[in-house]
Amino acid sequence: MSSSLTVGLLRVVLHLPESGSLKSKRQVVSGLLRRLRQEHHVAAAEVGELDRWQLAELAVATVSASGRHADEVLAAVLAYVEAHSDGARITGVSTELIRL
Repeated sequence: MSSSLTVGLLRVVLHLPESGSLKSKRQVVSGLLRRLRQEHHVAAAEVGELDRWQLAELAVATVSASGRHADEVLAAVLAYVEAHSDGARITGVSTELIRL
């Protein structure tokens, strides 16, 4: 017997206008990723723009038995990023739900 499985993916691009070095960018990004993992129980990583001081591309993944639940988790994560990104501006967002 096979049950339903949904993988939810969120990609967020942040512009960090206050960042003057890779070190300052990493402080903001690593703290945000750590808090996302702890508070939302998701997998989260910086996946792009690794060498640019003022841009960060983050990916967040969640797994659920329900596509609706996965979508709700990603929406909560995006709201959290909007509220706690330390002066960073969201410049791009994409989500995908993959049903397996």
